Amino acid sequence: MGRAGDGGTFGREWPATLDVGALLAEGWRPYPFREFVLKVHSRCNLACDYCYMYEMPDQSWRFRPRRMSREVIEQTAARIAEHVHAHGLDAVEVVLHGGEPLLAGVEHLGHVVRTIRAAVGGAARVGVRVQTNAVLLDERYLRLFDELGVRVGVSLDGDAEAQERHRRTPDGRGSHAAVTAGLRLLTGERYRHLFDRLLCTIDIRNDPVRTYEALLAWGPPTIDFLLPLANWERPPPGRAPGAAATPYADWLIAIFDRWYGTAPMPVRVRLFGEIMHLLLGGASTVESVGISPAATVVVETDGAIEQGSALKAAYPGAPATGLHVARDRFDQALALPGFAARQLGVAGQAARCRACPVGRVCGGGHFAHRYRRGTGFANPSVYCPDLFRLITHIRSRMQADLRGRAAVGRVAR
Repeated sequence: MGRAGDGGTFGREWPATLDVGALLAEGWRPYPFREFVLKVHSRCNLACDYCYMYEMPDQSWRFRPRRMSREVIEQTAARIAEHVHAHGLDAVEVVLHGGEPLLAGVEHLGHVVRTIRAAVGGAARVGVRVQTNAVLLDERYLRLFDELGVRVGVSLDGDAEAQERHRRTPDGRGSHAAVTAGLRLLTGERYRHLFDRLLCTIDIRNDPVRTYEALLAWGPPTIDFLLPLANWERPPPGRAPGAAATPYADWLIAIFDRWYGTAPMPVRVRLFGEIMHLLLGGASTVESVGISPAATVVVETDGAIEQGSALKAAYPGAPATGLHVARDRFDQALALPGFAARQLGVAGQAARCRACPVGRVCGGGHFAHRYRRGTGFANPSVYCPDLFRLITHIRSRMQADLRGRAAVGRVAR
């Protein structure tokens, strides 16, 4: 069926060589989409220098409408409802994204949410969250989100120094003051129940524990630490491709040890929690680790159906499918090699990952981090040594803890 490490036809990179027809004939069936990322606005009021939308090889944002039209919203809502009914789903998640989604305006965002929920009706619960830089977050938006039950995630890279390294306005001004003003409203008594998560892109120049504590001070339910979007062609800062050094693992381990050593743990750190759950034999709920089927699809402002936007870091057009909500069903996307590859579990990993002792936990890393010209995505993550060190460190801490608990149990008896 053309596994990830099996090579491919000259001039065509994996997974373009994947024979989905053969997979279906062998009995494989795709897993339905459960998360729909809507790019409701394609521009941003910040100019973060690591942004996959504007700073990476794919520059398709330049040719797309600034805002998703009402027509596209209605077509998208109908397609989501169609998918829910076709697969008997009882719940789906809609993520309002961008660009910066708040640039779409209060009324427009309200229309998006109401239209989708009306289309789905009582067939499934439609959870909605918005991922924002919080610069525009004010009472008007929070009242709307409170009315509609929209959860709010905020992008914040740590304290003021960490935030200003990358997350600046187009004219070079810092964003920390504006973001923290929005966060103060969100975390106040009236709206704190809407607070979903803080999302932090790692910069290894920032002190890890200070970064963690700056985020923790806001009392988020969840902290997401993201490895910088990179691959073998565009290596991450401070990492030489193939080098044994583990600067990103070292950074994360400093936070893990502080977090794990605190009782009770004060916040959910999603990456750590997912790794621990996988080590105990569970399944992952994210694409960055584990081998669970990816179940997310993107709809751009013009209605184009696309793969994960992180693929924009690979090459121009990497996320594209050629499908559109006006004429195509989401099931047609599930039958494409790019989506199928991310639902194959172990068979979707590179040969080296399949042989790795932590391969099922790592999962080969985030799909976007695997790209290399010539072999496509049939590679381990560019962060492979970091992931191996982080996972084995967490495993060692858990094993020591479990041995200690067993010893205490024997003494008690």
